[in-house]
Amino acid sequence: MSFPPKSSLWPHLKTFFGWTRASYALMSLFLAVILLIIIVWWPLVLDYAATYDPDYPFWVQFDWLLLGIFAVMSLLIMAGANFKRDAWIVIIGLCGGLVIESWGTQTQLWIYYTQERPPLWIIPAWPIASLSIWRLVKLLELVFRRQKSTRLFTILYWFIFPVFFILMTWFIRPSYEKSLTWMAWLTCILLILAPSDRRLAVLNFIAGSGLGYFLEVWGTTRQCWIYYTLQTPPLFAVLAHGLAAVAFWRTGVLFQAVSQKLRVRWCSSLISVNQPERSGSGEGAGPTGSVGSSRSASA
Repeated sequence: MSFPPKSSLWPHLKTFFGWTRASYALMSLFLAVILLIIIVWWPLVLDYAATYDPDYPFWVQFDWLLLGIFAVMSLLIMAGANFKRDAWIVIIGLCGGLVIESWGTQTQLWIYYTQERPPLWIIPAWPIASLSIWRLVKLLELVFRRQKSTRLFTILYWFIFPVFFILMTWFIRPSYEKSLTWMAWLTCILLILAPSDRRLAVLNFIAGSGLGYFLEVWGTTRQCWIYYTLQTPPLFAVLAHGLAAVAFWRTGVLFQAVSQKLRVRWCSSLISVNQPERSGSGEGAGPTGSVGSSRSASA
């Protein structure tokens, strides 16, 4: 087995992982956000470091799950990065994450150990997760590229989403009196019933739930956040990441369609404004006016 020379190893890695200039910019931004969180919320870092016990080996106490999540998400957000597309994902992830965290903490379906409702340091995790989920969706599309029939995904769609809706209705019962809960419940109904690409909806749900499982296991077992059921984690919390991924994807499709229409209208209005008016006299007469003027002069 032959290995490529060291000088050509880096280009091979870039090609294999699909790294672009935007990949390095996204990774730099990711690390900058982490550094900012560490600086601003330094007391939380000290609290976490205080859990280290020198009587036990370091490798036993080290958070390998957190390291694995960080490594996988770092590779995912760098794969095939594109500024124009990823900007939408980041913005929607930030706004959507803030809405979801506000709903959950205000209704006390889950609480953070800092008692903040919601803590601002958790919000940047949502766009990073959204980018990672979208990369997983593209990977799943490659896996199912030979599955041309839409029947399978239609069946999966009408099995997965109604089951999730029933589970959600049961899980949120302690907060039925909250208006935010009713808004979330109605939003779920609209997402399920609105026409969409069933294939992409199912793939987004699977990717979101898959990544959400590891995030929820880490957060609940470390008691970073706790659900009212005290489960680590509850099934609803895992699958809710899948529905959030579908909601973010649908929002992105809607915004891009609206922005495209507005762009077309703006370009059309700009062209109509810059287009010279045609009339039968004066400079705007064009070639016909010029010929008419020459004939008058010759007469």
